[in-house]
Amino acid sequence: MNRTGEEGTVPSRSKRFFEKGDYWYYSTREGVDIGPFDTLHEAEVGASDFIDFIIHAEPTIRETLGRYSSRAA
Repeated sequence: MNRTGEEGTVPSRSKRFFEKGDYWYYSTREGVDIGPFDTLHEAEVGASDFIDFIIHAEPTIRETLGRYSSRAA
């Protein structure tokens, strides 16, 4: 299924959430793994909160995060 604003063939997508040991994590588009969370639900809420933060962040904050994420990936 296409996301809002996407047209054409659906691109391949990777799983955002994964379990490692007894904990849950999520991956950002930049390839940064964020966690640990005790449950999948907590990881889903964390990812949603992160996306909301990025959407509303000042451009300088997004630029800074972009620089650091490119180093971590």
